[in-house]
Amino acid sequence: MTGRTSSRSYRVLGFLSVFACLAMMLVGCSAGGGGSSASGPITIGVSLSLSGDFSADGKAFQQGYNLWASDVNKNGGLLGRQVKLTFVNDASSPQQVTTNYQTLITQDKVDLLFGPFSTLLTKPASVIANRYGYAMVEGAGGGPSVFTQGLNNVFDVSLPVANNLNSFATYIASLPAGQRPTTVAYATEDDPFTQPQVDNARKALEAAGLTTAYYKVYPAETTDFTPIAAGIINSKAQVVVTGTLLPDVSAFIQAFHQQHYNPQAIIATAGPDQGTQFLQSIGGAGVAEGIMVPNPWWPDLNAPGNAQMVSEYIAKYGGQKSDISSDVAEAYSVGQVVAQAVEQNKSLDQSKLIATLHSGTFTSVQGPVQFDNTGQNTKLQAYLFQWQNGQFIPVYPASVASSPVEFPKNNWPS
Repeated sequence: MTGRTSSRSYRVLGFLSVFACLAMMLVGCSAGGGGSSASGPITIGVSLSLSGDFSADGKAFQQGYNLWASDVNKNGGLLGRQVKLTFVNDASSPQQVTTNYQTLITQDKVDLLFGPFSTLLTKPASVIANRYGYAMVEGAGGGPSVFTQGLNNVFDVSLPVANNLNSFATYIASLPAGQRPTTVAYATEDDPFTQPQVDNARKALEAAGLTTAYYKVYPAETTDFTPIAAGIINSKAQVVVTGTLLPDVSAFIQAFHQQHYNPQAIIATAGPDQGTQFLQSIGGAGVAEGIMVPNPWWPDLNAPGNAQMVSEYIAKYGGQKSDISSDVAEAYSVGQVVAQAVEQNKSLDQSKLIATLHSGTFTSVQGPVQFDNTGQNTKLQAYLFQWQNGQFIPVYPASVASSPVEFPKNNWPS
C-alpha cells in the first residue's frame, strides 16, 4: 500500500481537516477581543464608579471617555468603524468590578476594555482581563501594587503615583533655611494609590530635616474625619500632607477653616484637582486659595489634542477651564493610546495590541506615553499645582509655572 491512500483514508483526512478548521474558528472566537461583527461598531467595555466612594472621579472618567469616543466617531471611527462604549457601574467595589469585567468579556463579548477608576479597582480588573487575554489600558490605577502582580497586560497612561509628591518635597527642601518649615502632619487613607505617595514624601521631607508631628493611616471606609482633623490641628504642624480623595480632603479643609488652623502649606494627593466639585465642597475659591496637589496635566498644557478636548468639554458640560477635572484628561488619554495602538496593528487582536503597547511610543492630552516592562508610563513627570485667585495653575518647577508658589499660603477668608 506504500504510495497509495485508500478512499476511507481520504474521508478520515477530510473529516479531520473540517474538525481542525472548526477548532481554529472556535479558538478565534474565544480569544480576547471580538464580540461585534466586522461591519458593526467596535464595542469597548468599561466598569466605572458611578456611585460609592469614587463616584465623583468615576463620573469625570465617564465624561473623558465619552469625549474621546465622540471625537473618534466624528473622524471616521476606529479601523473605519464607529466605537460604542458600554458602561457598567461597579459602585466603587472591588468585588463588583471583578463581576463587571467578567460579564463584559464573557457575555457582552466586547472588543476592547478600558480601565476603571483607582488602584483599588484596577488591581482585580487587570487580573480578570489577563485571564481572558485582554489588554487593560487605564488612566487611574498607578499605585505600585498594580505593577507587581506579574501581569503583562496592564498599562497606565498616566503618571506612576509613588513619586507624585516628589515635586512638593523638592520644593520644600529647596527653601532657604530661614523660610523652610520644620514640622509636617501626614494623614492618608489605607489605599494603594494614596499611601505610597505620602510615605515617599515623608521619607524625603524627613531626610531634608523636617520632623513628623503627626502620622495617621485610616481605613478607606472612614466617613467621620473629625478625629483625624483634630489630630492634625492639635499637632500644630506647619505643613499638612494628605493622601485623600475628594470627600476626605474636603472634610479636613472645612475643619481647618472652622478651627482657624492655617498651615503654611497644604497638599493632597487628590481632590483639589477636581475643579468645580472641589470648590463647591469646601465653600468656594477663597477657601481653596493656596491649596496644592501634584498633577501631570492642566487645561493649558501643550499636548496633542488637549486644547480641542478642553474646548469640547466646555461646550458639552459648561463651566470654564479651571472646572475640568484631571480625571477627564486621564480617561481621554486611555482612548488616544488604545486608538493609536489599534490603528498601528490594523486589527483588534489582543496579543498584537499588548505587544504594540509594550514596544511603541504614543501621544496623549497628558503628554508623551511610553510603557516600561511593567506597564508604567516612563515619560511623564509630576508638576506642582496650586489654587490661586480662583484658578488651578502650575506653580513648580519654574519651567512650567504660570505663577510662583504662594508660600506661605494666605490665611483663611473670614
